[in-house]
Amino acid sequence: MKVSHYFEGEGTVTGGFAQSVHNQRAILDRHGIEYTTDPTLDADLLHLNNMGPRSVYWAKRARRAGVPVLAHTHNTAADFRDSFVFSNLLSYPLKPWLAYAYGHADHLVCPSEHNREVIAGYTDTPATVISNGFDGDRFAGYDNPDLRTEYLERYDLEPPVVFMFGHVIKRKGLETFVETARAMPDTDFAWFGYLAPTGGRFDRFLQPRETRRLVGESPDNCTFTGYIEDPRGAPAAGDILFWPSHNENEGMALLEMMHCGVPPVVRAIPTYGWLED
Repeated sequence: MKVSHYFEGEGTVTGGFAQSVHNQRAILDRHGIEYTTDPTLDADLLHLNNMGPRSVYWAKRARRAGVPVLAHTHNTAADFRDSFVFSNLLSYPLKPWLAYAYGHADHLVCPSEHNREVIAGYTDTPATVISNGFDGDRFAGYDNPDLRTEYLERYDLEPPVVFMFGHVIKRKGLETFVETARAMPDTDFAWFGYLAPTGGRFDRFLQPRETRRLVGESPDNCTFTGYIEDPRGAPAAGDILFWPSHNENEGMALLEMMHCGVPPVVRAIPTYGWLED
């Protein structure tokens, strides 16, 4: 079996989206399944992860050629909002586009039951819920005392540390995080992650003014570390995960931190109906 495992925007799109693609390929490698990262009809399956124009083009070609098309539903209009400049405006045409795009797949993979319910309002394409999962090996050794000391000292943090892990965007509860830190001046808060949507060279153009204001006017006990090369640094230094996100398709970073045994405080949104108090 050969899979055409195509990720439109690879190298530009970052975060949990990109990590999910990495996880999928790790599983393909583990099971000895041949795959190419290029879109091609010379395959038994076309597996798409980001339904942009090029992915839809190849989905159409694959359907005509009799090659089955599988698509991950990482994107929804709601999840797109409050992320970068003009994202709220672009979210309106995004929904009909995604309905059109997902309709070109033979089957959809949804990362959560909530995501599946949202996508059901887009298209009647058959769908199966499969978690994005996570690679626990990335966090092996997170509980090393020396690593904890290193990250606490690097960012001048005093335990207990309340933290967030992921891209710094408004949708993920940035305002709530900052204002909670302001209301608790004797507790250190730290947000580990990119300070812009792509984590790349277009940051200064894509970061909304409101995001810059919230970060710039945050209190002294609220630290934004930016990207950290060693993801273990977050659970090593952090004691309580504060996850005030307003919308998630799954939230891989939350699963990763729970894997590390970090107690989470999570906003009660539909995605996390499976969590118990």
